[in-house]
Amino acid sequence: MTLRLGDIVASLAGEFDARLVGDPDVLVERLAPLESAGAAELTFLSHPKYQGKLGQSAAACVVVGPAAAELAMRRGACIIVPDPYLYFARITQLWKQRHQPSHTAGAHPSALIDPLAQLAPDVTIGAFACVGARAVLGPGVRVGAHGVIGSDVRIGAGTHLSARVTVADGCSLGERCIVHPGAVIGADGFGFAPHDGRWEKIEQLGAVRIGNDVEIGANTCIDRGALQDTVIEDGVKLDNLVQIGHNVRIGRHSALAGCAGVAGSATIGAHCTVGGGAVVLGHLSLADHVHVSAASVVTRSIHKPGHYTGLFPIDDNAQWEKNAATLKQLHALRERLKALEQTTDKASGKTEEKS
Repeated sequence: MTLRLGDIVASLAGEFDARLVGDPDVLVERLAPLESAGAAELTFLSHPKYQGKLGQSAAACVVVGPAAAELAMRRGACIIVPDPYLYFARITQLWKQRHQPSHTAGAHPSALIDPLAQLAPDVTIGAFACVGARAVLGPGVRVGAHGVIGSDVRIGAGTHLSARVTVADGCSLGERCIVHPGAVIGADGFGFAPHDGRWEKIEQLGAVRIGNDVEIGANTCIDRGALQDTVIEDGVKLDNLVQIGHNVRIGRHSALAGCAGVAGSATIGAHCTVGGGAVVLGHLSLADHVHVSAASVVTRSIHKPGHYTGLFPIDDNAQWEKNAATLKQLHALRERLKALEQTTDKASGKTEEKS
């Protein structure tokens, strides 16, 4: 399967002011990284530090920004565009649209669909999937093999659920969402009351509400709310193995990397990022445009935009143990320093009085 360079540029002309330098009839067979792209492959350069690899690239064509245009033209065919990274992202979308296997609307014979469910005519239901009573699936929705759609679920137009995705009773997803294999939306949140040395379950009576254009990674879990709903706003991106606790709210266009965890009732603002393996503790709030480094633990609310890091640097184990032991003494050292400052201030005051 191939695409002409000229067709690629023409397909994106409505959105980008791009200039093709080279033969528009050149056929592209694949998309590839800059360092390994061959004579039938298209690649891109977005960061100046990789310009050294541009002249050595054997790619059929390279997408570049204006700053690298002269070097790219000396090398060969190129597409010059103000934002090459975004342009290449759009090319990947175009490539998938042109090359992905077609899906035949309808339900697999092994699927189980409750007669009270409402499915748009072009919905696709995979093998051994289940759709519960009063569920409503909009136009173009796809449910993968072994998917489970609970009762009273709402799924918006164009949303695609991969294999083994579970959407529990009463939850909703907006339009054009992508949910990768094994994700669970709407399992019970972790709520228990201690009583006489045992745990009494607190029933989780809320649901999960997910907006439009949300992408949810493989084996990610989003818990339903205890009383109010857990809310994921438009454009949020969750990586694989992310845990979202009950009653959490994540603002529009925020992104959480793999293995991040957000504890119950925390609120993350819009356009935030949380690095891989980072944790946000429960009942905290992060303002809009807060960026948390990987492996950090957020232990207090953050009210100002910015980049925050909270971790102890890795080191040789013996050295780390010494530093950790010193860290435990910081509070005592702080109190001793305060006492010393007070003594110094008093002595200084007496000296001034005598003079």
